[in-house]
Amino acid sequence: MQVEIWSDVVCPWCYLGKRRFEKALSSFPYAHDVDVVHRSFELDPLAKRGETVATTTMLSRKYGMSVQQAVDAQRQMAERAAADGLVFDTDGQRSGSTHDAHRLLQLARGRGRQAELLETLFRAHFTRRRSIFDHDSLCALAVEAGLDAAEAQAVLRGNAYDDAVDSDVSSARALGATGVPFFVIDRRFGISGAQPAEVMSRALEQAWSAPPV
Repeated sequence: MQVEIWSDVVCPWCYLGKRRFEKALSSFPYAHDVDVVHRSFELDPLAKRGETVATTTMLSRKYGMSVQQAVDAQRQMAERAAADGLVFDTDGQRSGSTHDAHRLLQLARGRGRQAELLETLFRAHFTRRRSIFDHDSLCALAVEAGLDAAEAQAVLRGNAYDDAVDSDVSSARALGATGVPFFVIDRRFGISGAQPAEVMSRALEQAWSAPPV
């Protein structure tokens, strides 16, 4: 059984959804037969690479709220995350293009280190106050996740995996995704949003017991 998960590395709900899915999968009796594939999705595909903005400013502009309301929204998100065992430290957090991070995730998939890199990027952005936007920081994080430094640098210097990232985004749109996280089981069952682990467990059980097409 294959589970595809579309997410963006600056999306707090995606990190929360990832952790809830992991909890559901850990109690699924056939977990060893589940192939998890993480797919790319850019919440702001128009963001310019090399430029960042304070996340509170971005939220204020995007949702028409005050900066203080954005600060409060981040605090509330941190409280939700804490209930699932995640530590969010978003003071001074910045947002920007995630395209290069997704290109490295595509590389990591081919090297068998995708799950490790995704967790490293999420933790860097939400917990460790480390940039996931500039190439030096991205390369260092890739190495921490087990990738080769020279190979990561080569990807970041060029345009490798651009098509793979774009293909993932197009697939999500074709499947009806309007946001992330978005989970698809065997291209037959979909879960939108960071649903509770219990909901994801039921979806896994339903998909496993469904008759073949």
